[in-house]
Order: sequence, then C-alpha cells, then structure tokens
Amino acid sequence: MSERELYEKKLKAKIDEWKAEAAKMRAKADGASADAQLEWKREVDEIEGEIERAEDRLSELRDASGDAWTSVKEGAEDAWASISKGFEKAAERFRD
Repeated sequence: MSERELYEKKLKAKIDEWKAEAAKMRAKADGASADAQLEWKREVDEIEGEIERAEDRLSELRDASGDAWTSVKEGAEDAWASISKGFEKAAERFRD
C-alpha cells in the first residue's frame, strides 16, 4: 500500500470513529429531557458538520493528482487538525 493509500485509510478510519461517536451522542440525546434534547441535538448537529468537513477534505485528497496530492495533503493536514479540534471541543461540551 502506498503512503497515499495509507494516509487516506487513516483519515477514513478517524471519520468512521467520529460517526460512531456522533451516533452514540444522538442516542443519548434522544433519551434526555426536552430541554436537554434541544441543546444536545444542536451539539450533535455541530459535530456532524465537522464530520462533513472532514469528509470533504478526504474527498479533496482522493481527487488530487499525483503531484498535486503532496501539496493538497500539506494544506489538508492543517485543516484536519482544526476539524479534529472542533470535533473534540463539541464532543467535550456534549459530555459535560
């Protein structure tokens, strides 16, 4: 497997992990009081938005040509760190 394939596989695995976590949060929100449900559903919506951004970045990486892939990867790493941080921040608020 090439470096590119391994990198894409790693990012896809992280996205899948986030999706599973978001599904757990949504299930938890469904069992909460009405007021808590509203707040938690907003948080889950925010988390799912971060997941969509991550999927968009992964798609950009997959679509990049061989030579452009390296530069796209470098730019995506900064965006990926920001997305990860945003996801973790939203998830942390949800756990509180």
